[in-house]
Amino acid sequence: MASSKTQFGYRRHPDQDRAGADVAEYPVVVVGAGPVGLSLAIDLAQREQSVVLLDDADRIGEGSRAICFSKRSLEYWDRLGIGQRMVDKGVVWSVGKIFHGDSKLYQFNLLPEQGHKRPAFINLQQFYAEAYLVDRVEDLAAIDLRWRNKVVALKQRNDHVALTIETPDGPYRLQAGFVVACDGARSSLRQMVGAEFAGQVFEDQFLIADVKMTAEFPTERWFWFDPPFHAGRSALLHKQPDDIWRIDLQLHRDADPAVEKLPENVRPRISRMLGHDKFEFEWISLYKFQCRRMDRFIHGRVLFAGDAAHQVSPFGARGANSGLEDAENLAWKLDRVLRQRSPQTLLDSYHVERSAAADENIRESTRSTDFMAPNSRQEARLRKAVLSLAKETEFGKRMVNGGRLSTPSVYETPLSTADGDAWRGGARPGASMPDAPLVANSGQPIYLTEAFIGSGMRFTLLAFGNGAAVEAPDGVSVVRIGGDDGFSDSEGLAGTRYDAAPGTAYLLRPDGYIAARFRHPTRPALDAALARASGHN
Repeated sequence: MASSKTQFGYRRHPDQDRAGADVAEYPVVVVGAGPVGLSLAIDLAQREQSVVLLDDADRIGEGSRAICFSKRSLEYWDRLGIGQRMVDKGVVWSVGKIFHGDSKLYQFNLLPEQGHKRPAFINLQQFYAEAYLVDRVEDLAAIDLRWRNKVVALKQRNDHVALTIETPDGPYRLQAGFVVACDGARSSLRQMVGAEFAGQVFEDQFLIADVKMTAEFPTERWFWFDPPFHAGRSALLHKQPDDIWRIDLQLHRDADPAVEKLPENVRPRISRMLGHDKFEFEWISLYKFQCRRMDRFIHGRVLFAGDAAHQVSPFGARGANSGLEDAENLAWKLDRVLRQRSPQTLLDSYHVERSAAADENIRESTRSTDFMAPNSRQEARLRKAVLSLAKETEFGKRMVNGGRLSTPSVYETPLSTADGDAWRGGARPGASMPDAPLVANSGQPIYLTEAFIGSGMRFTLLAFGNGAAVEAPDGVSVVRIGGDDGFSDSEGLAGTRYDAAPGTAYLLRPDGYIAARFRHPTRPALDAALARASGHN
């Protein structure tokens, strides 16, 4: 694998030398080489789609920015061939602690159970994640990554999108079957299609400081309400790789950003928090919460993903992780449409599923913001009462909101088949597949998520053996657990997590979400579920 770089030079492409009506055509153009655009391009390339990836800069972004990447994101990056590198560099954590003043209210564990390949979260600076993704892009000949290529005009036709692209050598044109806009919160493509970006902007400001220091703090998420070092406000502490610590401090809504982020004004605040002055600044920034989204994520042949489509506050790690869920949701659907294996209407389910997820993230993010930064006396009194209750009661602890951490979305859409059989639990249609440890026939330990990757990340029938065998539909892979030819559920966790009895079967989508489940699968029932999940019903 190539070594990581952060600066990339502009290179002229032969497409720029075409004259007149001779315009290069591509199935997909992705705009924006951040984590979402890079991941989407890799996913499509691994499905053997040719992708042009454009970015108007020529370097990886500065500052750590997003740092918390969830288990679901890591499982997605495993499918893209980059997950282990992220985990090796990242700081693994699952425990969080909430403080009020100088007293601990409670702590939580986001992944208390064993038997998962990936941890609940890692902390990893976004520039590392982007650099590793670019390295992976450079390994894939199907991706043409063009730096300092800025889309300046867009016109939609019946069967393609016409793009005008500005470069240091002047403009040129491309045609794309589909364009995916991953160009961030200030998306220029969103403006080009005339899309609304509506929601709420909160007035309270937060200071981010990444500081380098040697500290004995554990690798946990620490959140304070009204700490003694920052009276009347909130604070957050996270560890990152390279002895870098992320510190978030709530500021007054009327604070002057230019003044507040001066190092000589930030240093006393951090010194009070840490109790010493032995640290160096890596990055300082200010932000306001914004909870907004587009009304529609699809505008003709232009599709929007990540911050270009929706924004949430950074508390709860719902921004980058939800953007990566956009990418994995869209890639397999776009691939099927381009191959004419599914109708173009399948893409409508991308908007249905991911806009509902955005609404959920915005709702949770808004609730967190309202609790951390009350907008009225009534909200302030409620928070004070809840924090007081949390010292004495379990239900009070559950009401404290220091940022509800990102969890995989559950889709309530026609692509998932409801079942009429009796289930005592287990993963239901519309949910992401739970992981579990298995053993291969060779005796080699393997995780279920790895077996899914080995199946080719297509539609996959997860079948629990020792039951009546059913033939899988054409083009559907099979992962069997139990029986003479299947993986062994040596710890019994797969059976428990899927509420499996002999003969139980699950139909998994190419993004690892559950399309349907069956106690007594039949070929007609599988065919119907596959047709629905692939957009044919």
